[in-house]
Amino acid sequence: MSIARLIERKEIVICAGAGGVGKTTTAAAIALGMAQRGLKVAVLTIDPARRLANSLGLPELGNEERRVEIDASGELWAMMLDPKRTFDDLIEKHAPDERTRDAVLSNRIYQELSNAVAGSQEYMAMEKLYELHQEERYDLLVLDTPPSRNALDFLDAPERLSRFVDSRSLQLFLRPGRIGLKVFGRGTGMLFSVLKGVTGVDLLQDLSDFFASFGDMAEGFRDRAARTGELLADRRTTFLLVTSPRRDAIDEAIFFHRRLRERKLPFGGVVVNRMSTLAVQDEPVDESELETLLGKRLGRKVSSNLADYEAIAVRDSENVARLARDLDEGAPPILVPYLEDDVHDLSGLLEMNEYLFAAEAVPAPG
Repeated sequence: MSIARLIERKEIVICAGAGGVGKTTTAAAIALGMAQRGLKVAVLTIDPARRLANSLGLPELGNEERRVEIDASGELWAMMLDPKRTFDDLIEKHAPDERTRDAVLSNRIYQELSNAVAGSQEYMAMEKLYELHQEERYDLLVLDTPPSRNALDFLDAPERLSRFVDSRSLQLFLRPGRIGLKVFGRGTGMLFSVLKGVTGVDLLQDLSDFFASFGDMAEGFRDRAARTGELLADRRTTFLLVTSPRRDAIDEAIFFHRRLRERKLPFGGVVVNRMSTLAVQDEPVDESELETLLGKRLGRKVSSNLADYEAIAVRDSENVARLARDLDEGAPPILVPYLEDDVHDLSGLLEMNEYLFAAEAVPAPG
């Protein structure tokens, strides 16, 4: 089964899996493969490491899409999501006027809050994905997510923000002026006064100003979070699990698949990277022949190495068979073997695509 068939007519592909299994390179390879089939594709990552830029042969990536020069009928674009910049853009979008926008963006409480949110990243990634999809500038968006357990935070992010906006504590703060801030009580108020005297910074005023301005935007944030959550479950979205044949990575893939099923999110298929293949297919190793060819000492070493490779290949096959049995739905896993070199440029992605897009059955559009 080709990847092209698995994601046919999809507009968003979300690659999820454990860390270190080749998610970023798989996302980049899929995006490249679909651009070669005539689509305008953007691949996005929230990984601050330069893996995506490296695999695409780019010096760097930022929060704006950057076109990758390829010889193809389609277009390939890439970006690294900047959660802080995305948060600022949201404030600009939801602020009722320029005065409110400037008041929030320059507020010290907001600056600290937005940087803290930048540490978790997940919700802002979803926001950017939603924004790009709404703009309809691309035929396909491919998202590289953080490792599985963090990717669950990613799935939870829209609902978590909605709960935060609706929470009693935030509603208390959103009361006009300093009324809501009386919750701090006399002791806390004295502490703020002491801090103001020492630092010259009126934290109580900053808190009051921030929540007074943010209150007008809370409803917009909640509505957008709800629509972003709906996009995850939309039929135009699909989740691809990316894994290696290692036992722990397979366990992560099974765990993540169960969570997708519990949430009724659309599952597309599985890619297994770095499969070991048998050194001598279906033939036992003839140690005496190797010793004759290579000498006794070297022949034994080569024979021992071949036996190790065979044991690894058998183990990999058993792990993938366990994964396929547990998934019990959709197409069988797509296998990508260990390649000669690490994938760090477009030629490496093209080599990877010989396996991802094998048995091509989807014609180029148009």
